Amino acid sequence: MPEAGSVLEVSDLQAWYGESHILHGMGLSVRRGEVVTLLGRNGSGRTTTLKAIMGMVDRRTGKVVVNDVDAIALPTYRIARLGIGYCPEERGIYSSLSVEENLLLPPQLQSGGMALDEIYAMFPNLHERRRTAQGTRLSGGEQQMLAMARILRTGAHLLLLDEITEGLAPVIVQALAQIIRRLKERGFTIVLVEQNFRFAAPLADRHYVVEHGRVVESFAATELESKAQMLHEYLGV
Repeated sequence: MPEAGSVLEVSDLQAWYGESHILHGMGLSVRRGEVVTLLGRNGSGRTTTLKAIMGMVDRRTGKVVVNDVDAIALPTYRIARLGIGYCPEERGIYSSLSVEENLLLPPQLQSGGMALDEIYAMFPNLHERRRTAQGTRLSGGEQQMLAMARILRTGAHLLLLDEITEGLAPVIVQALAQIIRRLKERGFTIVLVEQNFRFAAPLADRHYVVEHGRVVESFAATELESKAQMLHEYLGV
């Protein structure tokens, strides 16, 4: 049974790309309003976990419950309509469109999607460049902000964010941390796949450590100090 108040419940999740068996029984639970991280080395299965939740793998088995709906047999577009948004590492910005055109493109899948003025208040960089800059003329940080902002338009309240600080300057990383805090204050639930532990640690309520396609440790933010040796062994931090 899903935990009380959980918006995402994953159990015994197996996933394949072709013949490659990547996830070997992933299990995690995310409660409403939490920020949860998936920690692990490259190749541990963290990104595949997000894609498998969204149905973006060749094959998957197990259980994925999103907002009390068993989504394991649903296609990706139906999963998105359950109020879940995925921000991939590659961002997926439409290069020939302006900032505002990129924001207006996704359909509103659920009520409660952010209006443009709300998004621009949260992402002032995007407001400044909303009509003058095409997607590929934005900096890496601005492209990342646009990728995040775009899923907020859809009405999604469970956000899966994949390596959003990758390759970005420290000042942009700090801005993204502040945005995540503001989203949490507004009641969003967030799953972070993040290599930058210094970025993720202060934001998260709970952490899952992933190795070889399964969770090997899980702990609350309050236990962080006591888990330092284990994190060093798995992550080198």
